[in-house]
Amino acid sequence: MKKLFQPYQLNDIQLSNRFIMAPMTRSRSSEPGEVPNSLMAEYYGQRASAGLIISEAAQISLQGMGYARTPGIYTKEQTEGWKKVTDAVHEKGGRMFLQLWHVGRVSSSRINGLQPLAPSALIAGNTNVYIFDGASNGDAAFIPVEEPKAMTKAEIDQTIHDFATGAKNAIDAGFDGVEIHGANGYLIDQFLRGNSNIRTDEYGGNIENRIRFLIEVTEAVIKTVGKERTGVRLSPFIKFKDMDDPEILETTMLAAEKLNELGVAYIHLCEADWDDAPGIPYLFRKELRYKFKNTIIATGNKTPSEGEELLEQNLVDLIGFGRKFLTNPDYPERVLQNAVLNEISDPHTLFGGGDARGYTDYPFLF
Repeated sequence: MKKLFQPYQLNDIQLSNRFIMAPMTRSRSSEPGEVPNSLMAEYYGQRASAGLIISEAAQISLQGMGYARTPGIYTKEQTEGWKKVTDAVHEKGGRMFLQLWHVGRVSSSRINGLQPLAPSALIAGNTNVYIFDGASNGDAAFIPVEEPKAMTKAEIDQTIHDFATGAKNAIDAGFDGVEIHGANGYLIDQFLRGNSNIRTDEYGGNIENRIRFLIEVTEAVIKTVGKERTGVRLSPFIKFKDMDDPEILETTMLAAEKLNELGVAYIHLCEADWDDAPGIPYLFRKELRYKFKNTIIATGNKTPSEGEELLEQNLVDLIGFGRKFLTNPDYPERVLQNAVLNEISDPHTLFGGGDARGYTDYPFLF
């Protein structure tokens, strides 16, 4: 594992290793207001041995919220709450980016009191979000998404502004940078794909138009916090949330060319993470490396050995790990020692909960 444990220079940010703690929604923010809290600070601080932590997604507005108790980054109280988190990570020598999120059509008025917005008024089939219905066990209750309203130009402009404001708030909260969430069937991904975007204006139709929203969001964030502090997450091989588009690989490559021109810090590939998921074709990785010259992150249920091989082949630069960091706060050390890993103690604690159970109580190796 020589490559995984090498330091890495992400522009002017020195990472102690090439392990990335991938973003994972945990729904632990305080209500009302979806404010990050001391429990979240403890959770992230425990995992500061990752070369870089990418936070769970934080909605850039109330409109952008799609699941209960997910933290925001659009109010003063939320920004102050995130400061607790970044302080905890930095005190232990870690680095941390915040993921900026708008769910688009993946929402319900039962979450935020608002009709979802999307590129087009197309409901996502077989897609649910969750609320907490007051059951004694505190479990999340899944509900179907609602039909969205097609965004006006004014609503598109406002959302671009909200991404930039969220980025500014993130830097004010002490984050080392931000990641624009353009993956997993959420708003930006909905603009990218022809099956969820049937607009006939400058944001729809051909591939060049469908990447426009992503590029304008990225330009606005770069103008606010700088290209060296801006990453983008994409998921061309993930079709969940009714996102099967035959043109998405071509679209992704064009987007990568434009992001390369903008000089963003990295592209983060969110890859399928179920056990028998199809692998990412070698030729796709080679083409992406050719078109995008800065850092590439790959995340998707990889073993350390699989990550090491991708690093050795120079196909990617950093490797993201999700659930392994969830259950093993000292995951890099456990890999180094070839130690036994903690497993998920109780699936009911993955989303939501007001105490340490299944969140900050996973033991360290030493």
